[in-house]
Amino acid sequence: MDQSSVVTISPVTPENIISFHQALDMVSRERRYLTFLEAPPLDRFREFVTTMIADGNPQYVALADQRVVGWCDIRRHFHAAHAHRGTLGMGIIASYRGQGLGFRLIDAAMKQARKAGFVRIELGVHADNERAIALYEKVGFIREGVARDAVFIDGRYVDTVNMAVIYR
Repeated sequence: MDQSSVVTISPVTPENIISFHQALDMVSRERRYLTFLEAPPLDRFREFVTTMIADGNPQYVALADQRVVGWCDIRRHFHAAHAHRGTLGMGIIASYRGQGLGFRLIDAAMKQARKAGFVRIELGVHADNERAIALYEKVGFIREGVARDAVFIDGRYVDTVNMAVIYR
């Protein structure tokens, strides 16, 4: 059954933090898609999420039965000369991949980012994550370069593809 039909996309709320933390930990422990190898401590993560909310940064979650199964956030750079830029991060737990949730999440976050005045959204993606790269290109990101051997996990180096989209 296609689970995406019963999944809602909504802005993150404080009530989502524990479930969001669990989803981040699940994807991190796959040791394949994220730089995190496990979620940070819950108190640090709670501070990150509440700061993102307070600062008005786009942060969306995919909810299935009130459980976070995916997320997409865009964190604005804090230096004044870079405040037009944001960095996108996202993930989806394994059993919900391949059902269009990534597109729905990134679409919601990027629409909010444009409303909030972001001009440039950037990201780094592991070069072997072809599915994510295809999604990013589908929504308008272009490849700007490759950081060779940028990630080292379990004795293996992985390149990072740097991508961005610019709205002007």
